[in-house]
Amino acid sequence: MKALLLALVATAATAQPSCDKPVYLTFDTGHMGVAPLIAETLKRHNAKATFFLASEPTKTGGTTLDETWAPWWRERVAEGHDFGSHTWDHDVFLEDVPDADGKVTRFKVRTQAGIQPPVVREVTAEQYCASLKKVGERFTAMTGKPLSPIFRSPAGRTSAALLNAAKACGFTHVGWSRAGFLGDELPSQSNPNAVLLEKALRDIRPGDILVAHLGIWERQDPWAPAVLEPLMTGLEQRGMCFAPLRDHPRYAPLLKKP
Repeated sequence: MKALLLALVATAATAQPSCDKPVYLTFDTGHMGVAPLIAETLKRHNAKATFFLASEPTKTGGTTLDETWAPWWRERVAEGHDFGSHTWDHDVFLEDVPDADGKVTRFKVRTQAGIQPPVVREVTAEQYCASLKKVGERFTAMTGKPLSPIFRSPAGRTSAALLNAAKACGFTHVGWSRAGFLGDELPSQSNPNAVLLEKALRDIRPGDILVAHLGIWERQDPWAPAVLEPLMTGLEQRGMCFAPLRDHPRYAPLLKKP
């Protein structure tokens, strides 16, 4: 009996406090210049997030998934975050390309990541799936852990055919809530940090999925940590907490192990 009581006390001491007002903070890869700041902010708030990975150029001259950043990703895995694919080459969906019979087997995409010049090309459904899976293969090679079966299409652009193609190879799309568009990829001149922060604190509600990036090349006034820190503090003051997508009712069946 004493052993059982000790076990219950230990469990209670290590259990995370429950929160009935979660929001789901997600980050897509970027130039990684603010990635360390974002990681430090998440740790200070004991917050869990979800990261969507693509192989993008970084400010240090490499790519987001090269050996330079492998330790950073391993640290995020150890902290208990969730991870999904963002396509290997950061392919922004443009339109379906139907064949002569009207069946969609190809997609027109704009491959555009960071400072690289955009390239418009066509990919087959199989090639798109291979791009999603390639991220998972690299993630496992870096961390020893499998990627979750979720993805985010760059810019959030999709079609029914694209979603079906991804579903056929095991991936479910994750978008974001309307209020969850945090605006870090918008021009600083017309969307200063103070305006973005005010809008987010005003509009975000429990259950929203939020989206930001690990660095945007075009933004002159960095969004993180200028907005991230006060945003997280402000939402916490309203009783909200930050949960990974494995706690989201829509994605929990995909991400949580039985």
